[in-house]
Amino acid sequence: MPKNKGAGGKSRRRGAGNGEVTKRELVLKEEGQEYGQITKNLGNSRLEVHCVDGVKRIGVIRGAIRRKIWICVGDIVLVGLRDYEDGKVDVLSKYNADETKQLIKDKHIPPHMQVNEDEQQSNQQGGLVDWTTAEDGDAGSDADSDAGMVG
Repeated sequence: MPKNKGAGGKSRRRGAGNGEVTKRELVLKEEGQEYGQITKNLGNSRLEVHCVDGVKRIGVIRGAIRRKIWICVGDIVLVGLRDYEDGKVDVLSKYNADETKQLIKDKHIPPHMQVNEDEQQSNQQGGLVDWTTAEDGDAGSDADSDAGMVG
């Protein structure tokens, strides 16, 4: 059998992961774009997105970020509105926890839109926001928040 002479393997193709997170410039919405939070994963690169303007739409993950960025329930995303289809949007980018805090601080998104910072919190709450109480500004009790959760 011939010997392997090249430097191959999955870890070499992916590159060295040194663990350093680079900070990127905060991308703000432009005309024809909106902020939204993922409420449900529908499969086949489609998501249910609750936009800041109060409308639920079907989000389609665009091809450039389809396999590079994992988008989960509860994540804050930037979506592009379609001129020809009102019920569908294209997911353009995903915001991490630091970027979401900055958007809330700059009042681009309402304070009730919080991204899940760790997996444990995501598994406990399901990553869903009770939009009925959040839009009214009420803190709500546990019974109120459980009524709005989808299951």
